[in-house]
Parts: sequence; structure tokens; C-alpha cells
Amino acid sequence: MLSPFDDTYFMKKALDEAQNAYERGEIPVGCVIVNGEQIIARGHNLTESLNDVTAHAEMQGITAAANYLGGKYLKNCTLYVSLEPCQMCAGALYWSQIDRVVIAAEDLHRGYRQMGGCLHPKTKVEFGLLQEEAAQLLQSFFKERRMK
Repeated sequence: MLSPFDDTYFMKKALDEAQNAYERGEIPVGCVIVNGEQIIARGHNLTESLNDVTAHAEMQGITAAANYLGGKYLKNCTLYVSLEPCQMCAGALYWSQIDRVVIAAEDLHRGYRQMGGCLHPKTKVEFGLLQEEAAQLLQSFFKERRMK
């Protein structure tokens, strides 16, 4: 029997987190971290709310997942994130040794690859799942901001 908990299911949960960020006036980036078929952490951008440049969705998720697991390594975990991580978040993911990262939309300006960052050599990375939905949310957010 097929499980309803596939990559698309979990990316939709990451997009729900991105929508939460949008509604708070934050850049709409969201993530979930999964171990097995269970979401063990959620995060969305909180940089404006917390007045903290490090309060990215991925950083929130990494901290919550490490607390849940009781250790700093995220082995056997997958991060689903609506936008390609920045260099800072890629560094944290590198040190977490996360097994897999699934990214919806690429960030051609500030993404970790553009900025020269990298993930752990054993981390598997996939791009493009629900890319259009993630990109549309970001475009709507910035269009709305330009109109103010």
C-alpha cells in the first residue's frame, strides 16, 4: 500500500509554514524536517518578528529537530524547504549532517550555490518539487511590498 506521506505531502507542509511567514509579514520561506514519516520540526522565517538576521526558517527547523532528537546530528532526516537555503543555513545544514534536502524554488541571487556554499558531501539534494507554488508565494509577497 502506498503511503500518503510522500515528498509532495511534506513539501506542502513546508509551504504551509511559508504561508504562516507571509501572514506575519515575513519573507515567505518555510520548512519541515522529517524523520521516517513523521514531521519532527517546523520552521518559517522570523527575522522581522525576532529582530534577528539568523532567524531563518531552516535555522528554526534545525534547532527544533535537534532538540526533538536530543542531539546535534540530523541523520536519517529530510529537510523540505520552500526556497533554496542561503549560505548561512547551508553551513548549519552541513554541520547537522542531514541526510537529504528537498528544495522547491531555487534562489538565483542569494542561494547557497550562488554564494559559494555547500552542503555535507553525503547530503542528497533535490530541486523543483512544487517550485511554481513556492515562487508564486514569494512573488506575491514582494509585489505586495512594492505597492506599499
